[in-house]
Order: sequence, then C-alpha cells, then structure tokens
Amino acid sequence: MATNKRALIRYKILDRCFSNKYRRFYINDLIDACSNGISEHVGEAITVSRRQIFDDITFMKSDAGYTAPIESMRDGKQVYYRYDDDSFSIEKSPINPEEMEQISDALEIFGRIKGLPNFEWMAELETKLRDTLEAQNNEIISFDHNPYLRGIEHLQELYNFIKSKVVLKIIYQGFKMEKPIEYIIHPYHLKQYNNRWFLFGLNDEFNKIQNLALDRIAGIESLSNSYVNCQIDFEEYFEDIIGVTNPEDQFAEDIVLEFSEHRLPYVLSKPIHGSQKLKDGRIHLNLKINREFTSYLMSFGGDVQVISPANLKTILIEEAKKVINQ
Repeated sequence: MATNKRALIRYKILDRCFSNKYRRFYINDLIDACSNGISEHVGEAITVSRRQIFDDITFMKSDAGYTAPIESMRDGKQVYYRYDDDSFSIEKSPINPEEMEQISDALEIFGRIKGLPNFEWMAELETKLRDTLEAQNNEIISFDHNPYLRGIEHLQELYNFIKSKVVLKIIYQGFKMEKPIEYIIHPYHLKQYNNRWFLFGLNDEFNKIQNLALDRIAGIESLSNSYVNCQIDFEEYFEDIIGVTNPEDQFAEDIVLEFSEHRLPYVLSKPIHGSQKLKDGRIHLNLKINREFTSYLMSFGGDVQVISPANLKTILIEEAKKVINQ
C-alpha cells in the first residue's frame, strides 16, 4: 500500500478517535487504533510508531493539513487527545493543499488515458474532480448523488477486502428481516444502481452468488477462511439484466414495447438496455424480467404498452391492481 494511502487511513482513524466524546484516547490507544486499521487493510500485522502518530497530529493541526482543533488534556501523569470542537471532523473540512495537489496529478493522468478503450467512464470522473478543484465555492455542475446514503462508509473497506481476497462475516438485515443474520461471504464485486451500492459475493453456505445492499449491512468482520476465487465474468453477469437482480432460473426473453409518440424520443435518447433496437416504431429488447425492469416500466405509466411477452403483461397488470387498491 502506498505511503500516502496509509497516511489517509491513519488520519481518518485518528479523526474518529478525536471525535469520540465518550472515550479518552491516550497515545497507546491511538497507536493501537492506527496499527489495527492499517493491518486490516493490508492483510498483515503492521505497527505504527509513536513518532508517526505525533507527526500525524502535527500535520492534522497544520494549515497544510486540516487545521484540526486537536487538544492534549492531562489526566494525572498521562495525556489524552481530542477535538476541542465537538462538531469538527476532517470529513467536513475543505480540501487541503496536499489533497489539491493529488487531485491535480490525477487529472493529468486522466487526461492521458480517458480516451482509451474501457476507460470512457473516466470522462465523468475527470469532470467531477475538476469541479472539486476549480469551483469549490461556486459550483457550476451538479451530479446525481445522495449525501444521506447509509452504508457508503463500507465502500472503501469492502473494495480493499475484495482486492486482498479476504473472506468476510457480514451482519445483514434486509428490509423484510425481523432481526439481523450472519452471512459468510467471499466478496467479488461492487456495483452501484439507482444511487445505492451493492456487494456481490459467493455465499459460503449456499455456494451461490448473493448481492447485499451496503445500506443494510450492520457489521463486517474479516475471517481467516480460505478464499474461493471468483469464477464469474461480471460484465457478462449483468449483460442480460437491468439493475442488480439476476434470476438464476430465468433466461433472457424477447420483449416488444410500444411507447407513446412523445415518450419514444426519450427512450431512444436514453436506451433502456444495451440490447435495445427500434423496429417498425416499436422498442425491442432481449433481457431477463426482474423487479428493477418492471419497476422501470411502471414509471412510464400509460405511455408504454407491452406487446409481448404475455407473462410481462400479467406482471404489470398485477402491479397496477396493487396501485389501484392502495
């Protein structure tokens, strides 16, 4: 792991310690917290030195860092550390000069590779970074995101676990579950859909791929179990579906839809699926019928008519009846 990445992890760990109003963190507590956090990310035992913690505190307090209001409080012969402003967090702080320089370096790299095959997605990321760098006080572009989204704090951690091939015990409570349950998961892939993030991995008990919404994860614990390598091509896995639900017992079906005259241009400009084709004024698709797809069709209301297949008509009729009954 790069040195600057480890530093960012330490800053975030220290930030949580200094923000904790219910516990006193002495220097040894800070060393243990940072050592455990770094060890968890790199997958091996790492001990952060006492000098490193003091250097981190000095940097965090500096103008080049986060101007963090860290104070040292004496408790007998010992000293503990905390923020003197309960509301402060580096997560709320403006970007510091070091981070600004890192973003500038990233933009230079993006500019060189964003046009290469399989890197087209970088164009949007570059725009987001430039907006952060050049227009912090006068934003000129907005992106679709949910600042109140739960579970986003697990994203970086899960990414590192996938990269390091670590088996996880995940405490999970779905919307329909009365109480949390535990899953043993071999994590493989992260996907965002409809402003929510989902983890895909092999469920150890059922030996099949399971997806878990990050906002329903109550806890994550790394295990020493032997990791089962991924055998799935996720680009192919998502090819026949919209969203994240891939019914294993279904096959892709030929679907024909007829849109109203004023809605058709919208669907042509923003295709429903990669298989979409226009024939004789109708939209033709080839995909699996899942909950995300039917919900999307319902959003068009009376502007869409299902020509085929018959089972899709039945599903939408039943959904429409539920709406009427409500």
